[in-house]
Amino acid sequence: MGRNLEKVGISWHPAFCGAMEMVLVSDKQLFEFLREYPLSKEPLRMDLLIIKKLSETKPVQNEIARRFKKYNIVEYKSPDDELSIDDFYKTIGYACLYKGLGDSVNQIPAKELTVSLFRDRYPRSLFQALEQEGFEIKEESEGIYSIQGAIPFDTQIIVTSRLKGDTHRSLRLLSRHIREEDVKAFAEEVMRMKDPGDRNNAEAVLQASIAANRDLYEEIRRRDRMVDALRDLFKEDIDAEMKLARQKGMQEGIREGIREGRKEGQQETLLETIRNLMANMKWTEDQAMSAMSIPADHWGFYKERL
Repeated sequence: MGRNLEKVGISWHPAFCGAMEMVLVSDKQLFEFLREYPLSKEPLRMDLLIIKKLSETKPVQNEIARRFKKYNIVEYKSPDDELSIDDFYKTIGYACLYKGLGDSVNQIPAKELTVSLFRDRYPRSLFQALEQEGFEIKEESEGIYSIQGAIPFDTQIIVTSRLKGDTHRSLRLLSRHIREEDVKAFAEEVMRMKDPGDRNNAEAVLQASIAANRDLYEEIRRRDRMVDALRDLFKEDIDAEMKLARQKGMQEGIREGIREGRKEGQQETLLETIRNLMANMKWTEDQAMSAMSIPADHWGFYKERL
């Protein structure tokens, strides 16, 4: 399942940016969110730059943003990506470039710049490498680790799977191992949203989360009306995302089965897949077989056995 989804290419980064805006929704008047911020005229981009509006005096509520200053560089690693010591230094390098490319000397003071790295899984190897290099790692709160040592900027690493509380739910959903209670609570939260921007962010999170956890969402959807209503809210986009995942994830195996011939085990696998598409997607036999790229001259063979 994981390998097939990697081939599809889940939109993790837009979903993460949406999740971050949702996580900081109670503080959103304090910050400006600039996605894929260009560091230079060349195609070198940070995942997310968050600029604090200094005119706002309201204290920051979210634990992740409590270390934020004027300029905050954010790097996100999807569940399929590693977070290595080189990734750590690369992100510090982004911060150095951003600081050094200001329009005037020291326009961006180092003391007003922070670095945050996000990853779903606990980066054990990275933490070991950092400790070997003399850095101290301190868990400020569950899932939030400050890195202390010879770094010119305040730096933290956030392990999203370890974050607690309702405000971090959107980040926890960006995983291949989500919890059912988070899905249901997220559904209820989204149904109460009125702001179009918040709904767009929720849609991005939902698309990535469903594509990575399709079986769980289908199971919950069969039992929970709220999740079904949430799906209906974004029905067109989410159904298209899931259809693409199904198609791409099955293509190679289906083509291999057709190349090898109509062996009994392969027949049953293809027939079961056709039946599932017809049941779950409400497709006809022809639509299911077309989505699976089964050659038209084979359709009659499978129709006789459905």
